Amino acid sequence: MDDKTRTEIEAAAFRRLVHHFRGRSDVQNIDLMNLAGFCRNCLAKWYRAAAGDQDLEMSYDDARTLVYGMTYADWKERHQTETSPEKVQEYKDGLAEHGEAGEDWHDKPV
Repeated sequence: MDDKTRTEIEAAAFRRLVHHFRGRSDVQNIDLMNLAGFCRNCLAKWYRAAAGDQDLEMSYDDARTLVYGMTYADWKERHQTETSPEKVQEYKDGLAEHGEAGEDWHDKPV
């Protein structure tokens, strides 16, 4: 497969993932982090970083709006629910398990 085709396929898969996340507002970011090790905010950070790699400036808020389909504040108001202390602890344990508690271990480039 040539690079152009690979990039087009990857872009299509990304768009599908974003569309899927927008349709699953019932799934909270903490649940995504606990199960998969990344969430909508991670995806926005990766998008912003990729834009920066192309010398394009993009704010984190703009990247989150692209991923969420609305501002993050609007999404939180409409969809975010209270989380349990157990889920928060599971998230913290996951950070510690990766040996980088307090750091964005999921935000490192590939």
